[in-house]
Amino acid sequence: MKRIKLVVAYDGTAYNGWQFQPGVRTIEGELNRCLSELLSEDIQVIGASRTDSGVHALCNIAVFDTDTRIPGEKISYALNQRLPEDIRIRESCETAADFHPRHCSSRKTYEYRILNAAFPVPTRRLYTHFTYVPLDVELMKEGASYLIGEHDFKSFCSAAAVVETTVRTILDIQVEKEDSEISIKVCGSGFLYNMVRIIAGTLLEIGRGSYPPEHMKDILEAKDRQAAGPTAPACGLTLIKYEFF
Repeated sequence: MKRIKLVVAYDGTAYNGWQFQPGVRTIEGELNRCLSELLSEDIQVIGASRTDSGVHALCNIAVFDTDTRIPGEKISYALNQRLPEDIRIRESCETAADFHPRHCSSRKTYEYRILNAAFPVPTRRLYTHFTYVPLDVELMKEGASYLIGEHDFKSFCSAAAVVETTVRTILDIQVEKEDSEISIKVCGSGFLYNMVRIIAGTLLEIGRGSYPPEHMKDILEAKDRQAAGPTAPACGLTLIKYEFF
């Protein structure tokens, strides 16, 4: 028995998120199905990040155990022949038998993209959130700066989440604008359910002038989901980097 690690990229538009759910299409479900067919075994992958419905990824991590004689680095080629076109394995390799992607030190970077223009662009509709309301990027940068470090992010967690603690650490946030697209990159050691999308929704409110950047401190201190901005749509969010250390 050996453990194989996959680096998985996907367009999440057509899927009900990463995690397997009976009767609906998920990324994990497609990986399990195609790997089981390829290897003639019952394969159940373990994913590093359980991305939400409609969220994209360039580098999610998954592992699975197998008795196959196929070399680890060759599995990606064979698996990509079976997977739908909106899921691709960017790399596969054999890893340590005890490697578990959710039980080791890591940091993830998510990017939320906003199209800020007079009219939407059809080719960007699946990968950005569109708003015609002018956004002040400098205000958004200032608001984002209050979130860096270890905080109780209860205000930025979906009310439906069940977690032991809402304390998380954000290592860096960058807000940049190029032409009509605004990018919000959030790097952290772990995230709560909908946390990045709520951060993006709150920064959108700051960019619109709904409240000043320093109000972000009050939102953190409130520890109340109702204090923060709306949850931004899933289409703008992509997992762009996953690092283990």
